Amino acid sequence: MKIAVLTAGGDCPGLNAVIRGIVLKGDRIYDHEFVGVRDGFRGLVEDDLVPLPRQRVRGLSKVGGTILGTSRVSPMTNGGTDRVKEVMDKHDIEALIAIGGEGTLTVARMFHDAGINVVGVPKTIDNDLSATDRTFGFDTAVSVATESIDRLRTTGEAHSRCMVVEVMGRNVGWIALHAGIASGAHAILIPEVPVTPSQLFGWVRHAMDRGRAPVVVVAEGFTFAGEEGAVASDRTDGFGRQLLGGIGERVTRMIEEATGVETRNTTLGHLQRGGVPSSYDRVLATRFGTAAVDAVSDRMWGTMVALHGIDIVNVRLRDATSALKVVPRDQWDEAAILFG
Repeated sequence: MKIAVLTAGGDCPGLNAVIRGIVLKGDRIYDHEFVGVRDGFRGLVEDDLVPLPRQRVRGLSKVGGTILGTSRVSPMTNGGTDRVKEVMDKHDIEALIAIGGEGTLTVARMFHDAGINVVGVPKTIDNDLSATDRTFGFDTAVSVATESIDRLRTTGEAHSRCMVVEVMGRNVGWIALHAGIASGAHAILIPEVPVTPSQLFGWVRHAMDRGRAPVVVVAEGFTFAGEEGAVASDRTDGFGRQLLGGIGERVTRMIEEATGVETRNTTLGHLQRGGVPSSYDRVLATRFGTAAVDAVSDRMWGTMVALHGIDIVNVRLRDATSALKVVPRDQWDEAAILFG
């Protein structure tokens, strides 16, 4: 069977490990042939494909980024499923493995509904995909954020400052929550839990009164109680979504004005996406890749590989993209006991 592989959406540590797992098992066990789609869905609609032999994926498990490239181009506005079918038929491609987050897998579901043979692999540092306990890339992002917060804490303590750290998280606060707990943050602000400015100021003052340099971790999509709409620029991505960012600087100004405590902001941004994947993500991504080849070989079209407990299973793409996996309130409450 000839199979196309693409990575779409935001880059993520572990993408290359997935590609390696797909190609190695597909070649060795099933004798499949693979082609790579360059730059996500753009390559699929523009017929930009490259051979993906076994030799091309050697040593990739520890390499960051994606050898195929990625983009946020939507195929549904660039020829749609008819164009995708045309390109696949031209190259005798029988199946597609789509590696991506919510947007990518939603498109994959549309492909399946249109009769295209597709299997999905969940990818997002945000860990916000339903139907899987964990997505690869999340562990690396949390590790990077935690190390960064640890470093910022020392400079905050040296100057008796409050340090505000903005991390990624458009709609969910998994990175902020886990990195905040791991680094001992004095406040964690996430999109799922509205917090008032007075609550935040109280945590900062309490930490200062105990002789600590307060650390506040805030997800980019956080909004204060009673407010609507996250802080965003006037720019949009390829799917028309506003680019978020700036809540960290706003929180910094508010804390300094309300408490008189010298406060500094650091936005980690794409540092959380870059670099080599953690050992956990290398293993999970590899397992996802090999399981995706099994799903294709078994013709389990319209499914996504997922982690349930310690097992890799197959779930319907419709179930995986029906709702975001948000942080439960009780998990934030567990962390909030330690605030201030």
